[in-house]
Parts: sequence; structure tokens; C-alpha cells
Amino acid sequence: MDLPHKDSSELHLVVATPEELLQQQHDNSGEWKGALSLEAYLRREKFLLQQQLTKDGGLTPWMLVYQPQKGPRQVLCGCESIKKKALIARNGQVEETIVHGVASVFCPPKYRGRGYAGRMMHDVAKRLKTWQVDEGQISGFSILYSDIGKDIYAARGWQPFPSLHVTLPAKATAPSSSIRKLETTDLTELCRKDEQLLRKRLQSHKLSGRTAVALLPDFRTLQWHNAREDFVARELYSNNVRVMEGGRGATVTLEDGHQASCYWTRVWTNPQEEAPNTLQILRLIIEGEGGDEYDFGPATDEGVAKMKNQPLVNAVSVLFAAAQNAAHAAGMDEVQIWNPTSITLAAVKLLCTNAAVVTREKESITSLQWYGEGSWQDIDWICNEKYAWC
Repeated sequence: MDLPHKDSSELHLVVATPEELLQQQHDNSGEWKGALSLEAYLRREKFLLQQQLTKDGGLTPWMLVYQPQKGPRQVLCGCESIKKKALIARNGQVEETIVHGVASVFCPPKYRGRGYAGRMMHDVAKRLKTWQVDEGQISGFSILYSDIGKDIYAARGWQPFPSLHVTLPAKATAPSSSIRKLETTDLTELCRKDEQLLRKRLQSHKLSGRTAVALLPDFRTLQWHNAREDFVARELYSNNVRVMEGGRGATVTLEDGHQASCYWTRVWTNPQEEAPNTLQILRLIIEGEGGDEYDFGPATDEGVAKMKNQPLVNAVSVLFAAAQNAAHAAGMDEVQIWNPTSITLAAVKLLCTNAAVVTREKESITSLQWYGEGSWQDIDWICNEKYAWC
């Protein structure tokens, strides 16, 4: 059958039927099933659709279809969007907005090279501007994490933002007496406090008149990561409790009586590939005066030198050492922290003096399409950490 040109009026962006979504998951499983079998991958995707973040329309499966005047429609490519909450700060005013995270972009090999995925993403970008918001309103922005470099999605409006990380080796160390392991029951309250802190800091943070945005690190988002991790752990390790013995994260009490905390997720990669199994730090949370002065900007040599001997840095390094322990217990190769600040990097260097910040050029490129007034170039993406990934 002859296929239409990418600009054909017979191509339409639609919400997939359950049957079309299942077929798309079959097709894209080679890309994203990781260490899972096909059957387990399909069960995981069904399981994740039942989570608070994604159920009841929280996740929308999009398809670009060829719909001739006669005959059934034919799916050419697809993606998903997840409805999220975010904060936008301008001139000391903070507002909450609906945003969408785009994921699972996939075009079967037989349809590649025809521009269909590009057409779909162009149409998705326009649709998401007003998708699932009140009448007369627009979404604040949309995000995606590109695994095909920076240029292709930028051409469709998703501009690349800083995509940096630093790693520590998985390592068994003597646990600090100041550390308390975080379990699932601790996370609801931690997320609530984190949201309060983030709103306060966005309101007072000085950004030279620029607009700051941050994905909300709410419990629904964290629960989705936990569910994804738990499913894979059960499939791969059954009842091996050692794999998860490091808990969900760790917290430590600071000198002023406040706390610093981080939570993480374990990511197992496809054994056929060379990519390391990684414990990802999803979010670092710092309370107290040191936290109120927290520099949201990327790490600099000057900033690291300034923070080097601060008690706060020592406390954060204890958290990262706990993460190394948890990674070792789970058979991980490393711990990874996205977009480190000077505090983060100073803490990492206490544990690994030769640790260096890596700039990602091809994978997990954090990208944002701005729908509001002004230009994306006037936007600072605050707390651009792994928790926002989808």
C-alpha cells in the first residue's frame, strides 16, 4: 500500500484505543523493556497505568494515523504524555500550572525516514498547549527527555536545557550513626514539606527578573517511580530482600536541627547492553538556613571551593554514602545525580575526589517547550533533577 506524504490531510493525531496502545507497546518493547521479558514489560506498562499519576486520563497515548476515506485507520507512530503539576515564579509571585511530560516516542522501522514522527511531534506540541486545562487557559509548558540528541526535538519546539550529571561508584561502607533510612511510609510527609520549601524558595529566589519553573516533586510523581522500581525488582529478584534493603532514601539531621534528605530509585538496564545498572538520586532536599540560601544554579569551581568545609556539605556527603551502600546492596554499578549544584558536587568530591561533571549530548537531554509569554531563553528550569523524568 502506498503511504501518504507527511503533510497529507489524511494524517491525524488521535488518542489511541487500548488495542492500538498495546500494539505500540509490543513494537517499542525492544527499545524500553530493559532487563524485562516482553511479557513482563507489557504487564509493567499496564501496572503503571494504574498509578495515581497516570490513571483516569493522567496518561494520554497519542498516535499519528493514516485515515483514508475508505478503510480502517493505520497507526504510523506514537507517543505518550503524562499530566503533571509545576510551579512558575515571576517577580516573587508563584503560580501552579498543568504541564505535560512527553515520553515513549516511537516509530516502527518500516515507517521511518518519511517524517511521520516529526509530523506527530509538531501536532502533539500544539495539542498539549491546551490539553487537560480549563477552558480559556493554556498549559505552562511541556517537557521531554531526548535520547536522540538535541537538534531533532528542538526543531519541534522542545529546547535543550542543561543535562549534566555526576556519578559515584557503588560501595559498601560503614553506615553513619546520623543516618536514618527512609521507607515508603516516610515519603508522603517528606513530599509535603518539600513542596512548601520549594514554593518559599521560588518566591524569594533572586533571578534577575527571569522566570523560574519547577516540576512539582509531589508524592504522586514519587509513587510512580517507586511502582516502576518495585515491579522490575520483583520480576528480576523475586523475594530477595537484600536488593531493596537500602530503602527509598535517607535523611540526616543538620546542626540547626533541620534535615537534609534524598530519595532514589534503582534502574536495571538490558543485560545485552553495556550500560551500567544505576541508583538514580531522584531528589535532594535541604531544610534550614543553609537550605534557604541554596544555590539553584549549576556547580562551579568557585562555588565548590566556597562550600568545601561547610557542615551542610558533610551532611549531604553522608546521604550520598548511604546511596552508595544501597546501590552496592542491589548489585548496582554506580550512583548518579543529575544537574549537581555546588553543594552537591562538593559533597560528591568528599567521597570521590576525582569525580567530574559529565555533559550528556545524546541521552536523557532535558528539553522544554514554553507556552507562556516571552521566550524560552528567559526561563530558568529550577530543580531539574531526575524525579521529573518520565
